[in-house]
Amino acid sequence: MDTTADDDGRAGSPDPGGPAGSLTAERRVAVGAAREAGALLRSRFHDDYGVRAKDDRGDVVTELDLMAESLVVGRLRESFPGDRILSEEAGPVPAAPGGERTGRTWLVDPLDGSNNVVIGLPAYAVGIALCVGEAPVLGVVHDPVTDRTWTASAGLGAYGPRGRLTGPAGRPSAAGPLLAWTQGHAVARRDPVARALKDALEARSRRVLQLWAPLLAWAMLARGDIDGFVGYRAEAIDLPAGALLAAEAGLAIRALDGGAFHGGVGGPDTDRSFVAGRPEVLPSLLELVAEGRPTTAPTP
Repeated sequence: MDTTADDDGRAGSPDPGGPAGSLTAERRVAVGAAREAGALLRSRFHDDYGVRAKDDRGDVVTELDLMAESLVVGRLRESFPGDRILSEEAGPVPAAPGGERTGRTWLVDPLDGSNNVVIGLPAYAVGIALCVGEAPVLGVVHDPVTDRTWTASAGLGAYGPRGRLTGPAGRPSAAGPLLAWTQGHAVARRDPVARALKDALEARSRRVLQLWAPLLAWAMLARGDIDGFVGYRAEAIDLPAGALLAAEAGLAIRALDGGAFHGGVGGPDTDRSFVAGRPEVLPSLLELVAEGRPTTAPTP
């Protein structure tokens, strides 16, 4: 968990701290953009704003999504014109002509938790990741409600307002682990795998949180507030930032069958199902998940 406790958990400056010398400019710009977007979202949370259905599965997009996205994409494009950007609502934003940097892609989720915002639930986040090829090398998660920011750099650790993150401490409660769950927007309500997994988690855990904002769950895991996180066909846009934050905090991430986790920018969403937790706790989490996985895969 956070290694110091001498502040109130808020970021006192645009940069929450962390290692210097690796992607320093990228990290500074991403943190600044995330916090600026967060301030915008926080200031407009109680305002009237336009909302429209994003698809026929109940997902929505608001004017706040678009405003925050425009801000973040603009900051990244201004500072790194040679990089590609892939954003939740705008989709792919190509690099500036003649300035392409092969393999660098920014992923932007300007408002993770739009459905929460629409119903007045203050649980949402801004997420930014920089990937080289398929692998995330920088991740930023900002919580506008508490004005806290967490960052991770590949191989250099994860940091928040109270210092370096080290994940959960101690064993889960005798009543069972405290877990978070997420599933991708494309997963049908009656999907047999999702239903079986959720039933198994509910039966064997102390509580299962479904936050509708997976970046918040990743931050909770990295901080040590929860014991594990299970995802089924997760969304590609926010997964790299959250997964890097957890991995750099010392958490292990595996596929549902216990194999290596390969979730990245591309590939099918079936590659983005995962179990995450402390290495010593992960076997019990995988055992729990195995009890809920159907023996026969559903027909696509």
